[in-house]
Amino acid sequence: MDWKNQVVLVTGGTGSFGRKFVEIMLEEYKPAKVIIFSRDELKQHEMRISGFDHVDLRYFIGDVRDLNRLHRAMQGVDIVVHAAALKQVPACEYNPMEAIKTNILGSSNVIEAALDAGVSKVMALSTDKAVNPINLYGATKLAAEKLFVQSNAYAGGTATRYSSVRYGNVVGSRGSVIPVFLKQRDQKKLTITDGRMTRFWLTLDQGVKFVIRCIEQMLGGEVFVPKIPSMKVIDIAKVIAPDAELEEIGIRPGEKLHEVLIHENEARAAIELDEMYVVQPSEALWFGHGWQEKGQPLPEEFRYSSDSNTEWLTLDQIREIVASIEAELIERPIV
Repeated sequence: MDWKNQVVLVTGGTGSFGRKFVEIMLEEYKPAKVIIFSRDELKQHEMRISGFDHVDLRYFIGDVRDLNRLHRAMQGVDIVVHAAALKQVPACEYNPMEAIKTNILGSSNVIEAALDAGVSKVMALSTDKAVNPINLYGATKLAAEKLFVQSNAYAGGTATRYSSVRYGNVVGSRGSVIPVFLKQRDQKKLTITDGRMTRFWLTLDQGVKFVIRCIEQMLGGEVFVPKIPSMKVIDIAKVIAPDAELEEIGIRPGEKLHEVLIHENEARAAIELDEMYVVQPSEALWFGHGWQEKGQPLPEEFRYSSDSNTEWLTLDQIREIVASIEAELIERPIV
């Protein structure tokens, strides 16, 4: 795929993912234009003056809740990366309709606007919280995933295709536990929810590059899941502050002990490749089933869970990750 002739729009473009995606796009792929679509003019200003003032970069103020604004923003756009979301679990629990308006209705607006504008590829970012969700955030992301799969039925006669990428926690992003532990370290006391807790982890750079690869390969209707390592949350605490007291505060409402990226029922429609799994549409109504010949089917009752994962980060690997996050936070604090 030749990115040089593509116009790319990123919803939620001032977030952790959006900034890294724009950085990699401009440095390595050099598309014709990158449009940042987000609702916070201050974050757009801060992004621009922190080095994101490229000749091929555009800043577009708007909210995914506003369909008319999305229609305007997507004129002439070839590829959309949908990263805008309300993602803080407690905030979504306390403000349920706001989460629904942004994560579900906003996703529907992105789908509608892309179809009307003739966008060729739309990739949505999802999360392991969408698998067997127990909180509202996960439920909204599951609904958004389903929208992006099933909307290919509407797009069948056009060039527009929709897919999703689903992965776990992003190391060092806003809401990540590492910046929290780094702040608590000076107090010689770290708070953890449960010492048994495990999570899937990948770096922001890995997440962005995986999304780019999936955009290049997508057929429409798939959910792409990377093969990524698990990490024990208590190991992060031990690496960051080995001499600190660990206080268990209990699992928060809507939080899981372990996360799942692929559950047994959808594994029947999934294919395994070297670096990822591809969950194909369960119904062959349109497209998205072209992966059958490219990989291997998963065994019966396959489950991709953070506690039973075959790949784990070692303490030395965690130290490297923490050191890189510390250096990045010094250079550019997370806001």
